[in-house]
Amino acid sequence: MYSIIRTIILGLGIFSANTNFALASEAVSPKAYHLWTIPGIDLPITNSMITSWVMSLFLIIGIRIAIGGKPKLIPNTGQAVVESIVIGIQNMIEPIVGKRMVKPTFPLLVGLFTFILMHNWSGLIPGVGTFGHYDEHGHLLYYFRPGSSDLNLTLALSIVSFVSWIYYIIRYAGFKTIAYDLFGNKADKKEVPQIAYYFLFIIFFGVGIIELISIAFRLVSLSFRLFGNIFGGENLLTSITGIFSYILPVPFYFLEILIGLIQALVFTLLTAIYIGLICNHGEEEHGH
Repeated sequence: MYSIIRTIILGLGIFSANTNFALASEAVSPKAYHLWTIPGIDLPITNSMITSWVMSLFLIIGIRIAIGGKPKLIPNTGQAVVESIVIGIQNMIEPIVGKRMVKPTFPLLVGLFTFILMHNWSGLIPGVGTFGHYDEHGHLLYYFRPGSSDLNLTLALSIVSFVSWIYYIIRYAGFKTIAYDLFGNKADKKEVPQIAYYFLFIIFFGVGIIELISIAFRLVSLSFRLFGNIFGGENLLTSITGIFSYILPVPFYFLEILIGLIQALVFTLLTAIYIGLICNHGEEEHGH
C-alpha cells in the first residue's frame, strides 16, 4: 500500500526526488535504532523499546485511573468505557472460540488486542519519530518509534500467541482431538465405499503434514503482517515533509488509525480462530 501511495504522490508532482520535499523512504530504518547500552549487562536499548515501555505504562496507569481503583457496582464513566470494550471483545470472540473457551482465553485475547492497538496508534502521537539525536553519519536517531514497527516485538507477540495456542489445545482439547483434527479421516464410513474410505487415510495424513507446515509458518505470517503494515505507515508519515506537511498528512493519519485498529483485530481474531478450530471443534463433537 505504501509503495502505491508513494507512486501516486510522486506522479502528481507534489514532491520531487531531488528537492527537500522528497519522500525519503530510506529515512526510516527497517530495524529499530540502537540508542544506548545498559552497562554491566550489555543490554541494547532501542527507540522501539522505549516507546513500548512508555505505552505499556500508560495503558496500565490509564486503565487504573479510568476504573478509579476498585471496580464499583455503579460504574463511573471511565469504568463504563472499559467495561464496554471488555464486553465487546468478549462478544466478538465467543462465537469463534466457543462458550467453554471464552473465560480461559479472554485474558490472552483482550491483552493482545489492547496492547497491539495502543502500540499501533503510538506512531500517531506528536513527537514519535521526531525527537532524537544525530549519529556520526548525520542520521537522526529518534527516541520514539512505534513498537509494532519493530519486527522483534511483532515476532515476540507471535511467539506468545503460538505458545498460548499450544497450551490451550493440549489443556482443553487433548492429544486425541488434536491428532484427529490434523490427521483423522473425516469421511463418513457409511457414505463412502470401503476401499475409498481406507484410501482416504493416506490423503488426510498428507493433508495433516501440510497443515503442520502451515502452523509453523504462523509465526512468520502473524509477525510480518503486523510489522509490514505499521512500518509502512510510519515510513509514509515520516516521509511526508515540506510545505504540505501540515495539510497532506491529515487523511493519512485517519487511514493509519483505521489500519491500526484493523491490524489489532486481525491479530487477535486469527489467534482466536486458531484456538477455536480445535477447541471449539471438540466442543461441538462433545455436544453431539
